[in-house]
Amino acid sequence: MQQRILTAAVAMAMAGPVAAQSAAQSTTSANELQSLRDEIQTLRNAYEARLQALEQRLQAAERATAQAPAAATTAADPAAAPAASGVASVSPGAAAAPAGGGANAFNPAVSLILSGLVTRTSRDPAGYRISGFGLSPDAEVGPGTRGLSLAESELAFSASIDPYWRGALHAALHPDDSVSVEEAFVETTALGSGLTLKAGRFFSNVGYLNPQHAHTWDFVDNPLAYQALLGTQYGDDGVQLRWIAPTDQLLEFSAELGRGRSFPGSDVGANGAGMRSVSVHTGGDIGDSHSWRAGLSVLQAGAREQALTGLAADDSIATAFTGRTRVYIADAVWKWAPEGNATRTNFKLQGEVLQARRSGSLVYDLGGPAESAGDYRVTQSGWYVQGIYQFMPRWRVGLRTERLDAGSPNYGAHAGLFDGSGFQPKKHSLMLDYSPSEFSRVRLQLARDLAREGAADNQIFLQYQMSLGAHGAHGY
Repeated sequence: MQQRILTAAVAMAMAGPVAAQSAAQSTTSANELQSLRDEIQTLRNAYEARLQALEQRLQAAERATAQAPAAATTAADPAAAPAASGVASVSPGAAAAPAGGGANAFNPAVSLILSGLVTRTSRDPAGYRISGFGLSPDAEVGPGTRGLSLAESELAFSASIDPYWRGALHAALHPDDSVSVEEAFVETTALGSGLTLKAGRFFSNVGYLNPQHAHTWDFVDNPLAYQALLGTQYGDDGVQLRWIAPTDQLLEFSAELGRGRSFPGSDVGANGAGMRSVSVHTGGDIGDSHSWRAGLSVLQAGAREQALTGLAADDSIATAFTGRTRVYIADAVWKWAPEGNATRTNFKLQGEVLQARRSGSLVYDLGGPAESAGDYRVTQSGWYVQGIYQFMPRWRVGLRTERLDAGSPNYGAHAGLFDGSGFQPKKHSLMLDYSPSEFSRVRLQLARDLAREGAADNQIFLQYQMSLGAHGAHGY
C-alpha cells in the first residue's frame, strides 16, 4: 500500500511537467487512486466492526457485574428470593446459601479426626485418683483403659452463615460408643473494631491449653493441674465477648458468662450466670526467630450439691459440695524457629500455673447414716512445664514435668473425718512423635505417674491421629 501511495504522490507532483503525456497514462493514474480509496474504506469498515464487537462485550461484562450484588443479596436473604426469582419460598428451618452460590453453597466444611490408643500401665486404671483432690465422678482423668482402644475421635462442621455470622459444631466420639457435643456455637464476623461475639457451647478462653482440642495437644493427656482443677478441660454453655486491640503487639481481652454446668462448677438450675471469666493475653515477636505469648485468667463457678470423689479415704463414702470456686491461671509460651521457618526445626517452651480457691459447705456421707454438713474451705494449686523440640522434619521429642499441691483444707466440723497427709502428686512424661504429613501423626509416650499416693504408675502409650477433610490452621 505504501508503494501505491508513493506512486500516486509522485504522479500528482509531476502532473504539471508531464501534461503532454498520453491520455492512456492519465486514465491509469485515476484507476490507481480509486483503488487506493477503496482499500482505505475497506480497512475503515473492518476496524469499525471490530470496535463495535468490543463495545458489545464490554457492555455485557458491565451488566453481569451489576447483577452480581443482587444475586448475592438474594442468596443471603431467603425472604427476598421469591420476589427476585419467582422460586418457591424457603422454609423457616432451611439453611440459607452463603453469598457466592455454586453447587456446594449449602455444604459446610467437614473434618474428622480419627484417633486410636494402646495403653499399658503398672497400676489398675480403674482405681485412679489424684490424692487430696475432690473430683467429679464424671471427670475424665487418668490414663483410661488398658490395652487397645479407640481413643476420642472428633467430627466437626463449620461454615459461614451469612456476611455477619459463622457457625461450628464439634462432636466427640468416645471409646464407649457415646457421643457428646464439645462445641456448638455461632460467632460474629462483622462487628468490626476488633470485637467478636460468640454464643453457644464452647471451650473457655482461659489459660493456654484450655481452648485447644485434644488432637492439637503435644502429649496424649492434659497436665494433672488441668485434670484436678478444671476437670481436664473447661467447656460451658454461654456467651463470650473478645476484643483484640489495634496495636502492633498482640493485646487480647475476653469475658464470658456461662451456665456453670462443668467442674469445678455444677448446674445450679437457677436464673442468671453460674460461671464468669475474664482473661487477658499479650504477645509478639522478638526478631525474626522468636515469638512469645503470656496471659492471666480468672474463672469463677458456683456449685450446688456437687458430688465429689477422692476426699474421703473410703471412696464408697459420698461427699457433696455447695459453694463457689475461683480458679486463677497464669500461662506463658515461647517459640523459636530459625528465621521464622518452622518446617525443618523449631522449639516450643510452655508452662502454666493454676490455683483454685473453694469455699462453701460440704456434706459428708451424702444419703448415708452419718450424713452431716459443715464448712469447707481450701486453696489448691498446680503447675506444669513442657518443652517440644522438632529436631528434623516430621520428628519431635518432648518432655513435661508437673506437680500439684493439695493445700491445707479447712473441713470445719468434719476435720477429724479426713486424713491430710500432705502428699503432693506429680508426674513426668517423655514423648516422641512422627508426622508423615500435616494430616497424620504417630506418638509414643512414656510417663511415671505419682498422682496416687503409694507406688508409681509406669505408663506407656502408643497413639495415632489422622485428619480427614477440612483442616484449618491451629492457634498459636
